Amino acid sequence: QLQLVESGGGLVQLGGSLRLSCAASGFTSDYDAIGWFRQALGKEREGVPCISRIGSRTNYVNYVKGRFTIPRDNAKNTVYLQMNSLKPKGKAVYYCAAERSTYTSRSYCLIGPSKYDYWGQGTQVTVSS
Repeated sequence: QLQLVESGGGLVQLGGSLRLSCAASGFTSDYDAIGWFRQALGKEREGVPCISRIGSRTNYVNYVKGRFTIPRDNAKNTVYLQMNSLKPKGKAVYYCAAERSTYTSRSYCLIGPSKYDYWGQGTQVTVSS
């Protein structure tokens, strides 16, 4: 089974940048995609970006396009969430998750959280004004 651990959360100023990390262990090829999600207090969990294991194809929710990226380091089994120009809406608990492998050559990812099977414990991001 795949295990995921997030890190890098903290306090950041409005308009600032922060990089979150999602380190994978266990069966580190047993997934089709990894996504980042956030959940603000009292809100539903929502997808932010995702990246496919094959081809590293990415998909971003509209309101983060041009500000967030999802780079990966295969040697470290780590996927990052680079967040720039953070807005007040950025305050949330951020989770990374992996979609269980379909053992196909699928090279796309979907942002919806219901598609994902393995979840990390989350890391808190607070944006101060």
